[in-house]
Amino acid sequence: LNLISTQTASSSSTISFTSGIDSTYKEYIFKFINIHSSGDNVNFSFNTSVDSGSNYNTAKTTSFFIAGHQENDASTVLDYDTGRDIAQGTGFQKLAYQSGSGNDENLVGTLHLFDPSSSVFMKHFMSRTVLNTYHDYCIESYVAGYLNDTSPIDAVQFKMDSGNIDSGIIKMYGVT
Repeated sequence: LNLISTQTASSSSTISFTSGIDSTYKEYIFKFINIHSSGDNVNFSFNTSVDSGSNYNTAKTTSFFIAGHQENDASTVLDYDTGRDIAQGTGFQKLAYQSGSGNDENLVGTLHLFDPSSSVFMKHFMSRTVLNTYHDYCIESYVAGYLNDTSPIDAVQFKMDSGNIDSGIIKMYGVT
């Protein structure tokens, strides 16, 4: 892995990577480290751009799968979540959901983006996150899909669907 960029959130509405995504690497990995939301029951999401970040609205088709366990052992979940996937939509894709603002509530994970500079093929991605939710669940989310655009992807943005990313670090790596 070659570290390209590090961004630290501090009550940030978005974290955007608008440079460094080019034909140098065929795979990029984003690492989420202790991402903490400013509010409860919010979703951490991403989208991509083909115009250097002027618009984050790439069409995508995705799947969303979760496994979870409640802290008090009262409940477990293993589910394909059709309400959080996208079928040829341009909105932000959820990577983790029901984040909380408590001191023990944060998320970690990765997003892999494959061959974003291709002008021939659509771009695949996959993500895996783990968080402890505002209602005391440990939730592991698996999200995968493709960006249905043959234009090169040159920017990626992360955000909460409500409020800010209170704190945390996102690192972008190129894979040789």
